[in-house]
Amino acid sequence: MDNKDSEAEIHPLKAEDVKAQENHENFVERRIVSKQSSQLSRLSRWRTAAFFISLFLCLIIVFAFSFIIPCPERPVSERTWFRNYDNAVAYRFLAIEDANEDKVQDVVFAFKASNGSSSFNTTCSDEGLPSPCAFVAAVSGTNGRVLWERPAAEEVEWMECGIKQLGAAEAQGCLVVGKPLSLTAVDLRTGEVRWRQSSDFGANYTVLTPLSVIPDVDSDGLQDLIIFIATADKIKTFIHSGKNGKQIGSTGSLNVDGKARYIRLNLDSSYYFLFYTENSLYAYSLKDLYSAATGMEIKLPSLEQDPQWEKNIDRTTHHLSFLSFGDIRYLAKIPGRSRENILVVNSEMAMLINAQNLQTLWTLNVSRVVSEPLLGYYKPDVLGIVLESEIGPNRKKVMIVESGSGAVQWDLKLNSRAESPGPATLSTADHRSAFLIWGEYQVPGNETRSRAPLQKLYLFHPSYTNVLLELRNSTDQIIAFNATLFERSRHACYVLLRGPQSSEEPGSVSLMKRKLKEDVSESRVIWLSQVAVDSEQYVRDRLYRMRFHSRV
Repeated sequence: MDNKDSEAEIHPLKAEDVKAQENHENFVERRIVSKQSSQLSRLSRWRTAAFFISLFLCLIIVFAFSFIIPCPERPVSERTWFRNYDNAVAYRFLAIEDANEDKVQDVVFAFKASNGSSSFNTTCSDEGLPSPCAFVAAVSGTNGRVLWERPAAEEVEWMECGIKQLGAAEAQGCLVVGKPLSLTAVDLRTGEVRWRQSSDFGANYTVLTPLSVIPDVDSDGLQDLIIFIATADKIKTFIHSGKNGKQIGSTGSLNVDGKARYIRLNLDSSYYFLFYTENSLYAYSLKDLYSAATGMEIKLPSLEQDPQWEKNIDRTTHHLSFLSFGDIRYLAKIPGRSRENILVVNSEMAMLINAQNLQTLWTLNVSRVVSEPLLGYYKPDVLGIVLESEIGPNRKKVMIVESGSGAVQWDLKLNSRAESPGPATLSTADHRSAFLIWGEYQVPGNETRSRAPLQKLYLFHPSYTNVLLELRNSTDQIIAFNATLFERSRHACYVLLRGPQSSEEPGSVSLMKRKLKEDVSESRVIWLSQVAVDSEQYVRDRLYRMRFHSRV
């Protein structure tokens, strides 16, 4: 301090300069602080304004979606509806597809009459057909309203729906095989005819079903079709363009030793068609069939051949040499871990064949299976197979078999008519299935054989292994039966097509959709064992509340 005072006394002007400089620095600092405070204040106001503007916009959007912009209306499905046709006969075709794209499944079927329904007033002459003729119709799954009707042929031999790229890249359609000798592609959404082609299938032929869609082999960008026609001891092969229906190449011919049926296997990048008669099994790759029809070799990934399968196919007769079965009733594809396996059912047993190494995985003694094997889930996510076998006159046994081991998980004996519909399954939210079975249950030891069996529909769910629900008793002739979820993971229903068949005299044809829960609430509870775990009403209520699940 003394030094500073002395310096000030010696240099008084310098001290004043120092003080002035300090005062200036303090002034500058105050100005900077003041400026920063002003900037922060303005920034704070902008932030506040932005917050309130955002809040205001959010409120406007919420208000708009709540009161101004209407939400898409969900179709309200009726629980039960009927569609009746007088003086008509029905065909055994029943397809479930979304025809009007409202995310609710619709029903497509075929009937023969002189006129269509009053909704469209269509006649056979509209398509240049003699009367009566076969109509294809699509009916709304929500209320039974006719979406479209189309005279398609004089007679319908077979109909396949849900075929993609039929006539156009984005189109789905139905392919109608008619008599005499016609192929007709009908647009699933509108009912318009995409194309119609005449084909010479020959005399006394039978169409092997289902029809098969194959990859594009004529390079027009659309999938193509392969149709097999059985005549005596030969199978004729026809390949048609999915775009315009024209035949690709000529007609191929396969030799078989009797009445044949077939299934198609997808083996990675290879496609094989297995034809089976009572005594023989034949295998053809898609490459072989294409070469036989066109006389050409084509290199496509989808036309490759599987080396393991080719080793076991006789190149002359196309017999599968490693498989020797008698009286083959059914072949069915069963999903496996890496690829589809083959279920072979003959008059005495069922066996599962590994499609990769062609080895037998398991065998099961079962006699005279009377309906197509059906897939379902008895245990959560464990695939099962439903088999119905004849065990006596008007008697059948229903079995649920685990696909991985062949073990019988559940079985039931019923009285049954010869023309009784096959079973159906619906996937439930607990990763199992509800099983719908036709027949007549009678308490063991109290069976009556003097009269024809009644035709009753039963519901079974694995959560109650000793309970059957009797849903309905139908005295009418059932032409076709199906069960499905009409909306994704909800609205479980079954569909009945009743009336005279195409070979009978015309009468009343009735198409009915019925919501499953309506029958469950009014059902009769049948205890398969003497032990009643819960009250009957509790069982009904629990199965009524059962939720369903659409598997991919």
